[in-house]
Amino acid sequence: MTFFLEYILLGLSLAAPIGPINAAQMERGIRGGFWNAWLLGLGSMTADILYLLVVYLGTVHFLQTPFLKTLLWSFGCFVLLYTGFESLYNTNKTAAMHRNSLKEPVLKSFGTGFFLSLLNPLSIMFWIGIYGSVLAEAAKKFEPTQLIIYTSGILLGIFLWDLSMAVASSHFHRILNNRALSFISVLSGLSLIGFGLYFGIEALKQLFL
Repeated sequence: MTFFLEYILLGLSLAAPIGPINAAQMERGIRGGFWNAWLLGLGSMTADILYLLVVYLGTVHFLQTPFLKTLLWSFGCFVLLYTGFESLYNTNKTAAMHRNSLKEPVLKSFGTGFFLSLLNPLSIMFWIGIYGSVLAEAAKKFEPTQLIIYTSGILLGIFLWDLSMAVASSHFHRILNNRALSFISVLSGLSLIGFGLYFGIEALKQLFL
């Protein structure tokens, strides 16, 4: 039980750092409410599960080819820039809290989270570097069935973080004034654009360096 709790804490600590998903969840929660924010996080977690399976099954070398890296950096750049500029475009509407008109289809929120994570090469490095090393160490101590149980602890930690982010961001409109909401929305949008530009630069490096 102690090991399982440790892996839940590991999942929480891995999901907590500021990144594209947290910024997008914050923006969706303020603009569209709990379900849009939570389903975006759930979409991201689905992509994480796919990468986790790739690492677990030992086929991760396919993700390290230069062509695939360039493709992921490029598409990730596009998705992040589109999401960031969309956030900036809707800033005034967010401040006015026209929530009914700003809610997007839940499948779009899920798809945005899924592709933000799937097309993020940092996710690949994250799962290779962290989960790969954790898996290698745990394999020395536990049976395969136990590995699956403890891996589910990591996913549970990520799930709990996404849920808390969705709850917090969707309630910001109740405790913050319009100016503060606009500031957070702009900050989230600029953060996404910044990550998008970083991804674009990395794609160019893969192509020309």
